[in-house]
Amino acid sequence: MYERIDHPLLSRQEFLWRMLLHGGAGLALLVFSLALGMIGYWYYENLSWRDGFLNAAMLMGGMGPINAPVTNGGKVFAGLYALYAGLVFLVAASLALAPVVHRIMHKFHLDDEAE
Repeated sequence: MYERIDHPLLSRQEFLWRMLLHGGAGLALLVFSLALGMIGYWYYENLSWRDGFLNAAMLMGGMGPINAPVTNGGKVFAGLYALYAGLVFLVAASLALAPVVHRIMHKFHLDDEAE
């Protein structure tokens, strides 16, 4: 997926395309995760889609739920979803930063070979 150490640095346009693809993958993961949370709150807590969206978005943002779960299934779901949302944040941030970090590392290695 990424160029090898012996390959030249990508052009700016190719790098921006890579950034766009990684950003799209991160956005798709966030949308999927938000939908998963909305469905879970609807199923386990009988919340409307708006309230499910609010609770899922607040958990994904690290703020915590608005409506405290009242059912046993809802409590388990909310706990597992909170753990999942924390991991999703790390994965989405990694997806967004991976091309930048790779480009910096690749440039450092190209500079080392020039000397």
